Amino acid sequence: MSRPRLAIAGLTACSGCQLSLLNCEAELPLLLERIEFQFFPLACSPVRIEGCYDAALVEGCCSTAHEAELLRELRDHSRLLIALGTCAAWGGVATLRNDTPRKELRRQVYGRHPLPDDDVPRPLSAIVKVDAVVTGCPPEKHELLALLGDLLRGNLPVRGTAPVCTDCRMRENLCLLQERGMLCLGPLTLGGCAARCPSLGVPCEGCRGPAPEANVAEALELYCQNGFDAMTVTGRLRRFCPEWNHDQRA
Repeated sequence: MSRPRLAIAGLTACSGCQLSLLNCEAELPLLLERIEFQFFPLACSPVRIEGCYDAALVEGCCSTAHEAELLRELRDHSRLLIALGTCAAWGGVATLRNDTPRKELRRQVYGRHPLPDDDVPRPLSAIVKVDAVVTGCPPEKHELLALLGDLLRGNLPVRGTAPVCTDCRMRENLCLLQERGMLCLGPLTLGGCAARCPSLGVPCEGCRGPAPEANVAEALELYCQNGFDAMTVTGRLRRFCPEWNHDQRA
């Protein structure tokens, strides 16, 4: 059986999602035996899109015309396109100032120096069809390996639905919100990270995006009881998912 051909690319992002894959050092030799990484500019050359790919894994949000062109080209050449990481899935921190006109942002940063126009940063799904999402900032190592395993079997990854609080309770952590009065976004954030931050006493920042199974109304009532209003919670969640709305589920 022929090895699946993969394309891995990064748009506006920090490259952390791709680096997390490259950091799977113990597993990489076996992966290279079973998968053809045909387009992976961060790791190898040539960096030309050629032929067809079984899947394209794309990190980062789309914020320039060049990135939109690359994204559409990858979509046209790939059977599957997978949003890799929170920025690709939801927009991430690059979209924080989308409520301010780009012209004004350029003036604030660069003054009067002329610059080419750029697009409003958007998640991949605003440009092309996305077949699956692996969220995280960056995704966990086990999630990336599971993704590649699914692709080898011809499957799409199964997206989790439970919030970070589920992971926290499985690790028998104290609740940072209720027991320490900290603004922890675990009740509304997608789990799968083994509650990495709360386990170290650091409140969840919502970097994995919204949890589909979260009881939003009940969670907001819980925040209110602990001294945090809905707009404060919404503002924190929108750092990674700007379209998050406390009036609707993910």
